[in-house]
Amino acid sequence: MAKPAESSATRLIYGFHAVSAKLRHAPEAVLEVYLSGDRKDARVKKFLATAEAIGTRIVPSEHERLDALVGTRRHQGVVARIDATRREIKLADVLDNLDENALILVLDGVQDPHNLGACLRVADAAGAHAVVAPKDRAVGLNATAAKVASGAADTVPYITVTNLARALREMQEAGVWVVGAAGEAEKSVYQVDQRGPLAWVLGAEGDGLRRLTRDTCDELAQIPMHGSVESLNVSVASGICLFEARRQRADVSA
Repeated sequence: MAKPAESSATRLIYGFHAVSAKLRHAPEAVLEVYLSGDRKDARVKKFLATAEAIGTRIVPSEHERLDALVGTRRHQGVVARIDATRREIKLADVLDNLDENALILVLDGVQDPHNLGACLRVADAAGAHAVVAPKDRAVGLNATAAKVASGAADTVPYITVTNLARALREMQEAGVWVVGAAGEAEKSVYQVDQRGPLAWVLGAEGDGLRRLTRDTCDELAQIPMHGSVESLNVSVASGICLFEARRQRADVSA
């Protein structure tokens, strides 16, 4: 099998969760699926039946060829080439179409695709309405991030912005309270009122929030640490912040 042509118009995603989610939520975006002939198990048969039922082009492929396509052996025998030219979702699209108070996760310069994927998965689990990140100095939504996200890359809008501080101000103008996670903050995450429209801003691995991002936030809050480590992985911290917002909102509606 010849290697599929790559361009800015297409990109690759891999793994059963990521590809299956794309088939469910945006089947028209899946151009073709490269499926390893080495697997004959029930999971593959179910996946194949679903893909064929919606008319997806299936390309039988050797496992080694899939390794070369995505640069990893963790593809589980399935890789999809998808249309990357569909209209990008804008922040205003999300803010203008909510029927509940906004809950947004903002990532300031996360550069590890595994962390981005895990953050998307956490955001999906917490019911966040979008994940926002800068276009520069941050990892893009590549195949590794989509794989780790286990389908969440296709259920949670991932919005990239040219100027993060400007995007935060856009949220504030729309009535969203912007809270930055910072270890030196005096107030804890549990003391922040998270019942209204809210955006949590978390910084990059090791460096935390950039100065301009920090200065743009309405307030800062820290996650209390009771052990010997000084900080948490960004996806774990995101989960704590987002699920605390959900807990507070559930208490109000109870």
